[in-house]
Amino acid sequence: MDRPHPPALRLAETLEIDAYAPAQIAERVERAGVAKARLPLLQTFTLGLLAGAFIALGAMLFTLVSTDPGTGFGPARFLGGIAFSLGLVMVAIAGAELFTGNNLLVMAWVDGRIRLAELARNWAIVYLANLVGALGMALLVWLADGLALGKGRVLETAAAIARAKVELGPVEAFFRGVLCNVLVCMAVWLSFAAREVAGKILAIVFPIAAFVALGFEHSIANMYLIPVAILHGVPGVGLAGFLANLAPVTAGNVVGGGGLVALAYWLCYRYQPPAAAGR
Repeated sequence: MDRPHPPALRLAETLEIDAYAPAQIAERVERAGVAKARLPLLQTFTLGLLAGAFIALGAMLFTLVSTDPGTGFGPARFLGGIAFSLGLVMVAIAGAELFTGNNLLVMAWVDGRIRLAELARNWAIVYLANLVGALGMALLVWLADGLALGKGRVLETAAAIARAKVELGPVEAFFRGVLCNVLVCMAVWLSFAAREVAGKILAIVFPIAAFVALGFEHSIANMYLIPVAILHGVPGVGLAGFLANLAPVTAGNVVGGGGLVALAYWLCYRYQPPAAAGR
């Protein structure tokens, strides 16, 4: 005879107040990937625009918070990372299509639920839309003279951030992109575990704060952070440096999110060995 469950466990099961289990998260991520891959062009592009703008807003807040923090290097970086998480919180809760998060579509592809052409279509449309959204926000900040806050100190911070990015070598940029999107996709993965909005926000904040604090590279954030410095005429920051940063960072983001998170979790929770599949 089965032992009865403790009352607290029976209540949790009845009310479904616990987080989704990892295997359930994998199924939810795959279902979301199928839906994203088959979203019509207009909706995909518009949601991509929003995501680029949302990430840019998080980058703006990060720049402000990183100006004259007075809290020491480590705490200042972590606080800036918490501020930057605003962008992914808005993407996840309000709804938007973010290229780096959509690297998780690899799960649905390797499981045979979407075609490679559908994966490539989604990534191409979303990446372009993210770029347009982020560039649009950079232009709006320039037109609004938004970096003049703090008597120009915010502009100095923005200039330092952009210079550091364009001075990265391609190998460093690539591997910082890998590490970044491991944490970004883990933030998205963890948000799928939550049943409530507050839980989703909490799941997102710490991985995003970690990648920012550790100095990793996010391709969509860089679509704002470098162009906004170009528009303000920051010496040493130009289109060539922007493109030289964006290419390896984007490749690293794909490897980190698509390979080290999506493919790894597919192997853990969705892969069926041929013998098991045939039974």
